[in-house]
Amino acid sequence: MNWNQIEGNWKQFKGKIREQWGNLTDDHLDTIAGKRDQLVGSIQESYGISQEEAEKQVAEWERNLKD
Repeated sequence: MNWNQIEGNWKQFKGKIREQWGNLTDDHLDTIAGKRDQLVGSIQESYGISQEEAEKQVAEWERNLKD
C-alpha cells in the first residue's frame, strides 16, 4: 500500500487510524488529510514521543495494512 492510495482513500482509512491512535481527534485527521508527514507529526505531538518512534509506529501500521 502506498501513500497515494491512502491519501486518495483517506476517509476509509480514518477509522483504521483512530483504531491505532485513539488520541487523534477528527480535527487532527482532517488536518492530516492523508499526508504521511502530517500523521507522524500528529502522533508525535499527541503521544509525546520522538519523531523516530512515531515513524516506527507508522511504518509498522503500513506493514499491517499489507497483511
